[in-house]
Amino acid sequence: MFRKSLLLFVISVLLSSVIYGQCSEKSCEPQNLFKDDLSNAIFPEGVWTVEDGILTASEDECIWSEKEYDNFVLDLEFKTEDGTNSGVIVYCNDTKNWIPNSVEIQIADDYSEKWGKADPTWQCGAVFGHLAASKSVVKKPGEWNHYNITCRDSIITIVLNDVEVTTMNMQLWKSADKNPDGTTIPSWLSTPFAELPTKGYVGLQGKHAGASIFFRNIKIKEIK
Repeated sequence: MFRKSLLLFVISVLLSSVIYGQCSEKSCEPQNLFKDDLSNAIFPEGVWTVEDGILTASEDECIWSEKEYDNFVLDLEFKTEDGTNSGVIVYCNDTKNWIPNSVEIQIADDYSEKWGKADPTWQCGAVFGHLAASKSVVKKPGEWNHYNITCRDSIITIVLNDVEVTTMNMQLWKSADKNPDGTTIPSWLSTPFAELPTKGYVGLQGKHAGASIFFRNIKIKEIK
């Protein structure tokens, strides 16, 4: 009887490990990307601040995770001002020269004349310079928006305000000059996505184009 009970216990433990093992570690649960005091963030001193849980920047400087991520889900809220142009940056392998060495998921005030009439790959929900969003669903300046971004190897899925607006397979972007549909990639984005490592730092762009950007509830969940 003892041996039988022990065998059943061992089988139960093994089954639990198979079923729950992948998500038993703390890293499998959503975590704050940045600590409340930003002590685990990398950014120029004095540029980024947090007040009442809202993160913002006074200059056009990025804030970076201190850790590199490969497969993950990033969930956050953002709020624009009139004319905001910002972004969420993933797979960055060089924070000092991030523009050609990362993927930027665009944030923009599509209601403004400047960005509302811009190239669609410069509008909110797009993969900047590479792939336009299927539709514009960003809210007006002053209202909170919700981004859910899944990065699994070369596949990036972008959900904005509960609408899946963009799905990209980076392996299709083999050129640094032309997108798969033949449109031109900005010259400063000089690394073909098919050659970009799918592991890197996660970042947020600061006060760009003279208008502020605000973030809150920034969570990241590592996935297999």
